[in-house]
Amino acid sequence: MKKILIVDDEKIFLMITERILSSSYATVCASSAMEAIELYKREKPDMVLSDLRMPGMSGYELKQKLQEEYGEQIPFMFMTADTAEETESRGFDIGAMDFVQKPFHADILLKRVGNILKTVERIQGLKKAAVLDKMTGLLNKASAEAEISQLCKTAQGALLMIDLDNFKLVNDIYGHAMGDKILICFAEILKAVVRPVDVIGRLGGDEFIAFCRNVHDEVVIEKKSRFINKYLLDAAVELMGENMTIPLGASIGCVVVPDEGIEFSELREKADKALYAVKQNGKHGFVFYTDLSQDDEKSDFQPADITNTMKILGERGKIQGAFQLPFEQFRSAYQFLYRLNNNYHNEICILLFSVKENPSAPNPLEQAVEDLTKILVNSLRQSDIITQYGKNQCIVLLPETPFSNIKTVTERVIHNWKESSSSAGFEVSFECGRLE
Repeated sequence: MKKILIVDDEKIFLMITERILSSSYATVCASSAMEAIELYKREKPDMVLSDLRMPGMSGYELKQKLQEEYGEQIPFMFMTADTAEETESRGFDIGAMDFVQKPFHADILLKRVGNILKTVERIQGLKKAAVLDKMTGLLNKASAEAEISQLCKTAQGALLMIDLDNFKLVNDIYGHAMGDKILICFAEILKAVVRPVDVIGRLGGDEFIAFCRNVHDEVVIEKKSRFINKYLLDAAVELMGENMTIPLGASIGCVVVPDEGIEFSELREKADKALYAVKQNGKHGFVFYTDLSQDDEKSDFQPADITNTMKILGERGKIQGAFQLPFEQFRSAYQFLYRLNNNYHNEICILLFSVKENPSAPNPLEQAVEDLTKILVNSLRQSDIITQYGKNQCIVLLPETPFSNIKTVTERVIHNWKESSSSAGFEVSFECGRLE
């Protein structure tokens, strides 16, 4: 139901107007312009119906004040007993959509309010159509680029170039109608993996772009990549059948803002290079431009001395807690430590923590596992390595840790877990072993 803010310092007119409109709309009432400003902030009505002449602040001034504060065209209609033409003229000059003379008939007021709201809906519909991609409902190319370009200058986060892998085979084998269905499903998956504060759009064909605010590490992007690829494949099998053999997936090129700059054109070029690297190395994954620029981008390569090389290889920012890695990188670390242990016979222990699923728990399992991961990071040493494994497990590598010390480590982790609000309703178990 549409909501209308009614503003009038005369209590009798405020009551009459509210009684007329409440039969068709949700209403909130203010007896002064100052009260109306507070109500507008809290209630966000669809339009404002205000008396023109009020003590302290007039209807004109209220309109201008709200306009300045919110920077948007607010649907406004004035009520007045003043019949002078200049009164209406001034009101229309500052953006009023209509006037109604006091006293008014109920049916006239309802029709005029209804006409304003219909006009606003038409305008909003036209604006929405102008910025959205018709097929997917995402922002179209022009709108997405404009919004993300602005975010690159003002916000921190990750710019993602996203491309469907082997999509052409869908059109070639199953036809363009099926291709459209895959694109629509893919857009829904992308909507599910980003938050309301993020921006996502379709550039055309099977190319998409996104800006994820305050995202800057590989663990988050890896989770998004796994989610996208899993549910895209599930959707493809559902649409095309169990015998579908197309290696459909998504590749993501990522660049961190403002670390790599603030100019959209330059950032997009870097994200494109990272995307190309994914395509050249197996697809269905992601690459950060920072990794690419130091390892693979020959055109940008400059000889470095050992000091600069160590800076390039080193971690950025302050090092805190255990070393958290995506699973594939963790696997490489495990294989390296296994080799190291074969040569030097260091004591290296491994722990597997499991969160038992409980549908009646107050928090979702995903939240519990995410919080357990944070607890592990904060409870362990900088030299320890952790990763999330599957939907309910975490693996920990403990270099230079005697097996006799495992009890101390696990007791600390379990204690911190039980202190966490996310632990309610969940049981955490663990297994331990050592590399031999």
